[in-house]
Amino acid sequence: MSRTSTSASGRRGVYARRIGIVTGVAALAGTVFLNGPSAQAEPPAPPNAETARTQLEKLKVQPEGSQDGYSREKFPHWSDQKGECNTREVVLKRDGKDVKQDAYCSAKSGTWTSPYDGATWHDPQDVDIDHVIPLSEAWKSGARDWTTDRREDLANDLTHSQLIAVTDNVNQGKGDQDPAKWLPSKKSYHCTYARMWVSVKHTYGMTVDSAEKKALSGILKGC
Repeated sequence: MSRTSTSASGRRGVYARRIGIVTGVAALAGTVFLNGPSAQAEPPAPPNAETARTQLEKLKVQPEGSQDGYSREKFPHWSDQKGECNTREVVLKRDGKDVKQDAYCSAKSGTWTSPYDGATWHDPQDVDIDHVIPLSEAWKSGARDWTTDRREDLANDLTHSQLIAVTDNVNQGKGDQDPAKWLPSKKSYHCTYARMWVSVKHTYGMTVDSAEKKALSGILKGC
């Protein structure tokens, strides 16, 4: 049938089918966002070991600064990212598999494997979002002199390897310790962790102390 001879009822049928297709695609997209598996399931990859070694040599070495004046509130988080999603929920979605979220973007279930210890969890309450460079460590490494906006950038950085979903009590055990005092129990992850640490400190122009640099150098030599 030619386009000019299509009846009004026929046109309505075509439009209805088109609307149905568009609606179906939109509904499917919403379902994928809320219930689909993560496409990445890990933080952005840090530079390779060779680059990390070069970056480490460029970091200024000096004793850690004072803890005076520090508070987590000076590193605002978790910031809104898109719609109802804040940074924590974005990382839970990114680092997990088959993550189911409610209409407010809150993760309700999924599977998370912590790279620090290899443990697997299905309840998001068992998972913490670790700041690879702890906020207190950042404060003592130069962030005390930053603007609040820049500290917020660090605390919510999804572009670099600063945020990662890990076992909650492992994260709590890490506290604000640097690699001279704490490393993941999973030794096969040490190289990645050192590369992540150096990359973030280099990106933000933070300092390292001598023991921290020695520990990082030793790890990166074996990568």
